[in-house]
Amino acid sequence: RLWFMRKSKTKPNGKKPPAEEKKLYLDTEFTKIRVVDFDLKELVVLPREIDLNEWLASNTTTFFNLINLQYSTISEFCTGDTCQAMTACSTIYYWYDERGKKTKCTAPQYVDFVMSLCQKLVTDEEIFPTKYGKEFPNSFESLVKKICRYLFHVLAHLYWAHFKETVALELQGHLNTLYAHFIVFVREFNLIDPKETCIMDDLSEILCNPQPPLSHHHPLQQHRRTKT
Repeated sequence: RLWFMRKSKTKPNGKKPPAEEKKLYLDTEFTKIRVVDFDLKELVVLPREIDLNEWLASNTTTFFNLINLQYSTISEFCTGDTCQAMTACSTIYYWYDERGKKTKCTAPQYVDFVMSLCQKLVTDEEIFPTKYGKEFPNSFESLVKKICRYLFHVLAHLYWAHFKETVALELQGHLNTLYAHFIVFVREFNLIDPKETCIMDDLSEILCNPQPPLSHHHPLQQHRRTKT
């Protein structure tokens, strides 16, 4: 289990602290834990009888609620002291206000901005109409993309900064399932630029593929070990 640490410490160029050393979430002990074990692709495909915007609206609202709930489980550990910036892997996210002004803020402030904005949008009848026959605005798709991008930042921060606490609460199965479902959904409808999500590609590759048969050694680990 310490294999990732051992590998990264042998890197010659010691300039940056090795990112892999902190990627506890890639440990097969944790990646094999999910709440459900079936093909998520079937969950996200647009049902024939449902309007695309309706489908995007209901799924986006659900993801907002679930990610907000998942974050709330560790929010007491995400403080201005522990998370002075909104980080994920080697990325720092800055908040841009409505006028485009860039603000560096702590992770809890950033998440608060994200959740407040999402709440405002998904409960706005003009943007996410719930009444039959009411049209979606022309800006709808771009707003859904914006929400999904921000929600991805929150998920990435959860893995990067708070995975240990998530494991301590035994909620990693929920987080893994939520993350995989979200990524499969945004890929299906091209809602987030892959350049944005690539920082978590190593995890996405493991979680978004169907479960490997359970064995003592994960094939991916065996393959990687033979390389070193």
